[in-house]
Amino acid sequence: MDHARHRTAREHWTAFRESPFLPAVVLLLILAAAAGLFAGSYCYAMANPAPRHVPVAVTGQGGSAHLVRALDAGLDTSLSVRPYRTYQAARDAVEEQREFAILVLQGNRAQLDVAAAAGASVSRLLTQAAPIAGRKAGVPLTVRDIRPLQPTDPQGLAIFYISLASVIIGFVGAIQLSVHARALNAGERIFFIAAYAALGGLSICAVVDWLLGVLALPFRESWGICTLTMFTSGMVFTMFNTLVGRWAMIPTWGLMVLIGNPSSGGAVSWPLLPSPLGLIGRWLPPGASVNAQHTAIYFHAHQHVLPFITLAAWSLLATAVFLIWRHRHPGGRETARAHAR
Repeated sequence: MDHARHRTAREHWTAFRESPFLPAVVLLLILAAAAGLFAGSYCYAMANPAPRHVPVAVTGQGGSAHLVRALDAGLDTSLSVRPYRTYQAARDAVEEQREFAILVLQGNRAQLDVAAAAGASVSRLLTQAAPIAGRKAGVPLTVRDIRPLQPTDPQGLAIFYISLASVIIGFVGAIQLSVHARALNAGERIFFIAAYAALGGLSICAVVDWLLGVLALPFRESWGICTLTMFTSGMVFTMFNTLVGRWAMIPTWGLMVLIGNPSSGGAVSWPLLPSPLGLIGRWLPPGASVNAQHTAIYFHAHQHVLPFITLAAWSLLATAVFLIWRHRHPGGRETARAHAR
């Protein structure tokens, strides 16, 4: 008789909830949504980059207003033009990455100095638009690159790939530790995340520089940046694993991959990104990593402290959350009881 009785909807739901099918169905829906969001976030940021706000220095003497307006119209943007008394002052601003180009007025002629190393995508757009703007304004205009990319990386994408590898391997390593080394206690887990970050950073730099020769790196500094990026990424996953358990991959992927990588400025320079991404990107670990590597490689004498502060702040926040609520973190073992036995 019990077998003949039909289960109620509530009983069906209870059985389903306690079965392995519930998390499988949830993962199915999450992965389907993640696939669309992943494609959408990268297409939104990178498929058709358009300038929103391009800082340009102006120096020298000559009729500049009509030339700037023509360049504005050619780029469909608003140039942020700032005058400088001397060319050297404008060049220093480019080296500090406060300006992306220098418009040098020379009477009835003009010269546009771009810096591909400051932003390859911005440099390409300016290089294409400047001669057309010069002809429309009736001003002969020449273009030169005063800070070119390394010839083995003509598209300027290698830094993005370096940082992308550091970010993804950073949190994938933490995921693997949580699965295959579940018994590690808090201090041990932090140690091993730091250890694979150091070795992984060395491996990335060695392959990119020594083995493939794609970029000539300032090796120690680039190694340190990769290591700090990987450690930060690993600790971010560990923090979310402490807070939300087995679903930690969702906020980690969202923060680091869906938002962080497209807004990092590595594939598309920040003046060409949609405004929200351009604003938040430099405050996230992927953007901080790209900025630190970019300056270390091409503007070594003008390295900024902000990217390192950003990475360190994320690392400290994630580590603090993990240590404070480590009792909620899945895994670990009772070391005190084992030693007593």
